[in-house]
Amino acid sequence: MERVLKGFEPVKVFEYFEDISMIPRPSGRCGKIADYLTDFAKDHGFEYYRDDNDNVLIKKPSKDHPEKSTVILQAHTDMVCEKSYDYDAKHDFTKDPLKLCVLDDFIYAKGTTLGADDGIAVAYILSILDDDAPDLPPIEALFTSDEEDGMKGALAFDASKLSGKYLINLDHEVEGELLTCCAGGKRVKCSIPVKYEKVSGIGYNIVVCGLCGGHSGMEIDKGRGNANLLLGRLLHTVTKNMPFYLKYIGGGLTDTAIPREAKAEIIIDEQYIDTLETIIEKYSRIICDEFEGIEENMMIYAENKGEDESMCLTSGSKRNIGFILNTVPDGIIKMSRKNEGLVRTSLNCGIMKLTENEFVLTVNMRSLAESEKEALADKIEYLTEMAGGRFSEEYDYPAWEFESDSALRDIAFEAYQRVFGKNPTLRGFHAGLECGVFFKKIKDVDIISFGPDILNIHTPKERLDSASAGRVYEYLLEVLESIS
Repeated sequence: MERVLKGFEPVKVFEYFEDISMIPRPSGRCGKIADYLTDFAKDHGFEYYRDDNDNVLIKKPSKDHPEKSTVILQAHTDMVCEKSYDYDAKHDFTKDPLKLCVLDDFIYAKGTTLGADDGIAVAYILSILDDDAPDLPPIEALFTSDEEDGMKGALAFDASKLSGKYLINLDHEVEGELLTCCAGGKRVKCSIPVKYEKVSGIGYNIVVCGLCGGHSGMEIDKGRGNANLLLGRLLHTVTKNMPFYLKYIGGGLTDTAIPREAKAEIIIDEQYIDTLETIIEKYSRIICDEFEGIEENMMIYAENKGEDESMCLTSGSKRNIGFILNTVPDGIIKMSRKNEGLVRTSLNCGIMKLTENEFVLTVNMRSLAESEKEALADKIEYLTEMAGGRFSEEYDYPAWEFESDSALRDIAFEAYQRVFGKNPTLRGFHAGLECGVFFKKIKDVDIISFGPDILNIHTPKERLDSASAGRVYEYLLEVLESIS
């Protein structure tokens, strides 16, 4: 194939990144990328292990320094799959390769997420495995599956297969930062049973779209709008002013991304057409004013679809959905008292779906404190029960706790000083990382995490800074060569 990233340095890194960008790898479908990794191990004569969850471990002994401490290099193989429906609606993440493009040294995918989270880390590790540098330590390259779906791969992996006590996670998106701890997380579902009745009238589509969205851990402090909850608030406003029937409601694509779009289909009596359109117009002005300077491209509108006769929710079902959407917490719950600017606890109402039998709201919560995470889950459970629904947990992963003494952190800090002539920033991280899973699984493990600049992850505007990616790879080599 003709390479889009030809000429980028380091050559191997970007060749591997382009290769894996051609492999569909949504969460839950990591078999093809696992095949690629095991073929790589076979071709290079490396010992490898693949489990039933498509986690892959590749072991590379040190060429000249077997006495050095073994280092675990860790990245996840899956990616968040979001696309811009007005641009590339036909893209199928289970079948189609990404369409890589370059603009001003930034790499992006046409109409979709790029998957640099965590594809660039996979490319880094493959390049390290393919490097004959004499000063590298023994490497255990761990590629985990389904990180974006509750870290299922890491949670299922048999950590007894690992011997290293140093672990470098490469799933960060800000160059110059060394992460020292991260939040734990939990995904829950609020399932509310619904009933329908046949009604007729004038159909309307009500749409909230054009929001920034973003990673529900990294961008939760940006004050961005949640399309699901803004739509719920709008429908509540309509309820207070006129009768209507709710035919459909849905929004969001993944629990780890702030919802960018949400839609409702309603049926009204013809006499309320002017009332509805006035409400929508007024609400749109109010919300756009509330998010001025943050959501500059947000649109809220109603579209008259003409005569409609359909099954719609009963008034009781509609009321229960309205209750949960207008009472569930969202965004920042608490900031850290010890680390200025660090979110301590947060919540994201990532997905809402309406089926024949139930309305389901999928919620992702994060916290540096296990107790606060559980208390927040209890609150959601109570609200769900008040709405006549059923609460269930989908996954739960632990926090990576701060360690005051870290030899690996000291090595990485000094290596950064040598490479860049300045100090890195040490910081905690509100987004969840697999570091928390391995912190619990591997006794006395010493962990750091870093990576290159990746912008707007978990959205179709995701961009990888190619120059930053090159610098961070050279820094990674310096860290590895400094380990004794």
